Amino acid sequence: MKKLVLILTFFGAAYGMLAQEAVLISKEEVLDQVLEGNNALKISEQEVLVAKGDYNQTNAILLPNISISHTAIATTNPLMAFGSKLNQAILTSGDFDPLLLNEPSQIEDYATRIEVQQPLLNFDGLYQRKAAKAKLNATQYQAERKQDYIRLMVDKAYMQLQLSYKTVEVLQKAKEAALENKRLAGNSFKQGYLQKSDVLAVQVRVTEIDNQLQYAQSNIKNASNQLSVLMNDDSYRILQPTDSLAVITQEVDFDYLPENRKDVLAMSSASEAYRQMYKSDKMGFLPRLNAFGTYELHDDEVFQGDADGYLFGAELKWDIFEGSKRFGKTKKSRAEYEKSKLELNQYKAESQVELNRATRMLQDAKNNLELTALALEQSGESLRIRTNRFEQGLEKTTDLLMAETQFAQKQLEYYATIFQHNYALAYVQFLTKE
Repeated sequence: MKKLVLILTFFGAAYGMLAQEAVLISKEEVLDQVLEGNNALKISEQEVLVAKGDYNQTNAILLPNISISHTAIATTNPLMAFGSKLNQAILTSGDFDPLLLNEPSQIEDYATRIEVQQPLLNFDGLYQRKAAKAKLNATQYQAERKQDYIRLMVDKAYMQLQLSYKTVEVLQKAKEAALENKRLAGNSFKQGYLQKSDVLAVQVRVTEIDNQLQYAQSNIKNASNQLSVLMNDDSYRILQPTDSLAVITQEVDFDYLPENRKDVLAMSSASEAYRQMYKSDKMGFLPRLNAFGTYELHDDEVFQGDADGYLFGAELKWDIFEGSKRFGKTKKSRAEYEKSKLELNQYKAESQVELNRATRMLQDAKNNLELTALALEQSGESLRIRTNRFEQGLEKTTDLLMAETQFAQKQLEYYATIFQHNYALAYVQFLTKE
């Protein structure tokens, strides 16, 4: 008996410490912290930046490529020596002496070179740029959909926290009733109205409730930790919702899958990117037109430029045959485009099926909510009657314990059904959010 009292005292103290350490937090506060610090959202932001970087690289199709270099050489090569003197504008008639031409002295040349390359007409590059833009759009849509999904996870974790506290509340009340029945059973046993087995049965019921309380308190910690992960909070505090678990009544339009849902748009943009890449590969059979120009400064001293000259022009290049490489590349990109279209249609079909399933799940939850509410009312009335009869010595202990157990179970079932209903509603809203 003393051990049982110590166990009950320990669990009571543990629950008191849990209540003292709990930090009150609203769902809005959780959501604000999640949107600010969630790692998954930060990863999505970086993925968008990666796609934006890929798109910015395609500016090279439109903008010039400008480079500056400074080169220093020393040579006795006849051709290079003659050309270096010519570039430095120091060539004299004496340099045409065959002996000097064939065996020149060492000459130094320091050249500063400014080179400009300007794409003029690159059809394949233009379609590659469009493909990169479509990929960027797809990544942005995916990031927005990821945010919607994280919001759903916040709703679920917060409701699980609410359910855990409701479970503790129900079990605490059940424990109070069990302790009172234990007191009455003890008095009746002393008066000879009950047998020892009846008293032991009541004590077993108290122990069962204590075990359930322990699990419920662990669930509070688990739900709090889940919210901490979403908020990227490594303190892992015990959290307590500011509002209690209650039925959410809200109508949603969930007949058909929205065409503008962010994940569907992301799939469509990805398919568009494959289409543009296919066009780019086809345009690879056409010639390319590019302009170029250079400006050079030459001298026999470093970073000087007594002689200068320029060159500019344009190049029309047409790769006629590359060993059938382009044919294979075009077939591959076409197959990838056709595959993306099939994947998009398949994804839409599966999403519609998922929406239909979620709709039925919500309706089932609504029906079950009415049934569990009615069952809770009935079991509560039954417990009230049996408790009154037990106090008058007209009810068996086993029947009372059964009624208490059933009432506690119906309460837990009712609140679990509220959780299922609210989550089903949030899930349908997630599936129908554009």
